Amino acid sequence: MANALPDLKLLRIFVSVVRHQGFANAQHELNLSTSAISTYMSQLESTLGLVLCHRGRGGFSLTSKGELFHQETLRLMGELEGFEQYAAALKGELRGTLNLGVIDSTVSDKALPFAEAIGAYSQEHPAVHLHLSVLSPYELQLGVQDNRLDLAIGAFSTRMSGLVYMPLYREQHWLYCSNRHPLFTERRIPEQLITQQRMVGRGYWSQAELARHGFKHSAATVESMEAQLILVLSGAYIGYLPEHYAQAWVDKGDLRVLLPATFGYQAPFSMIVRRGRSREPLIQTFRDLLKAQLNQA
Repeated sequence: MANALPDLKLLRIFVSVVRHQGFANAQHELNLSTSAISTYMSQLESTLGLVLCHRGRGGFSLTSKGELFHQETLRLMGELEGFEQYAAALKGELRGTLNLGVIDSTVSDKALPFAEAIGAYSQEHPAVHLHLSVLSPYELQLGVQDNRLDLAIGAFSTRMSGLVYMPLYREQHWLYCSNRHPLFTERRIPEQLITQQRMVGRGYWSQAELARHGFKHSAATVESMEAQLILVLSGAYIGYLPEHYAQAWVDKGDLRVLLPATFGYQAPFSMIVRRGRSREPLIQTFRDLLKAQLNQA
């Protein structure tokens, strides 16, 4: 019957196929052959009375109705997972998968007891499977927005609609050069000279954000703090780094802070969740536990 509701198994196969952009790429995750996946997809399309995707020599792609159905399927799967978590919570136990996201290079930040919170959470709720992703601020927000991530932590210079931003703390950043850079041994450095140096920008910074930090343009672009550190250590560039992350190289004499009173800034860190999901048991318990850890720090 074309108006029958599709089986959940078929919906999960459909979501996996779209995520992997094809039948062959989804084989490993689904533990099914391509012929079996094709049969299930045909069954789903027959049940719906719709053509969801094109497959063949031209590659895999969703039809316009397939795109709409995929978005609604993701919403439904998210709600079902939330319901399963709620049912488990009623029995006094948490089960399921908690998808966490964080920006890179936070492991050295004593102000963010993230590892401690994860350790405590895993001990209190051993049946919960944790999945942790390290991503850029933009990717973290997208992940939370489309339910690929349940909760994320980072510094977000621009905000997206549909997300709730809960302030956590502020991370100190300074402008650095390495001992290979000509400015490293200078005692009194004019601000104008610093702004003329080759500077490393971040891919998620807008031109306005770059200007707020004192520079009109960047000579290199990175997407992570590790990449930023590598370019600064090269001696060819100067760049901003979190104080906690750069300190080990400062202690070794490899890095120096440039005019801290002029170029330092603080990045406000936030915890983000999708609007309407903050009270889901898996999310709420981790959020409350992290806040408790922050209060102890």
